[in-house]
Amino acid sequence: MNWFGRKAAQGAARPALSRVYGNWSAPAPLSWEAQVREGYRAAPGMKPSALETSDEIDAATMDLEGAIASDAIAADDLDAGRWDGAAVELFVTDWSAPDAAPVVVARGSLGAVERRGAAFTAELQGVTRALDGPACPATSPSCRAMLGDPACRVDLAPRTHGRRVVAVEGRAVTLDAAVAAGAMAFGGLTWMEGAVCGLSSPVIDAVGAVLTLAEMPPALPALPLRVRLVEGCDKQLATCRTRFANAINFRGEAHLPGNDLLTRYPGG
Repeated sequence: MNWFGRKAAQGAARPALSRVYGNWSAPAPLSWEAQVREGYRAAPGMKPSALETSDEIDAATMDLEGAIASDAIAADDLDAGRWDGAAVELFVTDWSAPDAAPVVVARGSLGAVERRGAAFTAELQGVTRALDGPACPATSPSCRAMLGDPACRVDLAPRTHGRRVVAVEGRAVTLDAAVAAGAMAFGGLTWMEGAVCGLSSPVIDAVGAVLTLAEMPPALPALPLRVRLVEGCDKQLATCRTRFANAINFRGEAHLPGNDLLTRYPGG
C-alpha cells in the first residue's frame, strides 16, 4: 500500500492517498526526511478546493489539484486507472511536531481523475457517497449476482485460464490458444506481466482465439504477454440452468412482468 503526503506549510491541510493492487499491497516508500515519521512524502503542488463541513448526510465532494511530482503517482498509472477509487484522507497537521496527532477534516475516495500534461485534477468523493446506493436489490429479469461471487456460488477455478496475447489490433487481442466457444463473452481479461500487470478489462465478444475488449491499457509492452482469462455469463436464467446447472442460485426474476406489460397487446 502506497501512502504519500504533501508538505506545504506548517499547519497546512495535507491529503494522504492509498492505492491497493487487487489482493496485495505494495510497501510504503520512506520519504519526507524519513517521513513524518512514516508514510508521507514532501512534495509541492497539491492543493484542495474550498472545503465545507456540516452534520448533513448529503454526499459531499471536493477537488484536488496537483502536479505529478511524486514517484508514487505516475502519469501512466493515472491514465491506466490504477488510482481510481483510491482512499483519501485530508487532515491538518503541524509538520514541525510529528508526534502531534493530525486532525482529519475529510476522507473519502478518488472519483474522476483528469490529467492535463504534468498536472491533474481529481474529485474527492466523501464517505456519505456510499449512501447514494440502493438500500436493497431491485427486481430484474437478469441475474444480479456476479459469476462466482457468494450469491452465485459457481466455482471459477475450472473456468479460469492462462493464455498469452500474441497480437493486438485496436481493442481486439489474439491469444495463443482459444478458449471453449461461447465461454469468454462477458468474461474478463487481466494482464499478468509488464507495465500493465494487474489491469483488467471486460470481454465483450469472442470469436475463436480473438477477444474484443471493452477497453485497452494506454500502452502495452512488447508481445507476447501472459494474461488470465475468467469465463463470463450473460446472466440469463436459461444459461444459468443449462451451462452452469445453477438455477437454484439465480438472482433474478425472469418471469416477473415488466413495466411494459400493458403495452405488449393491441389496444393496451
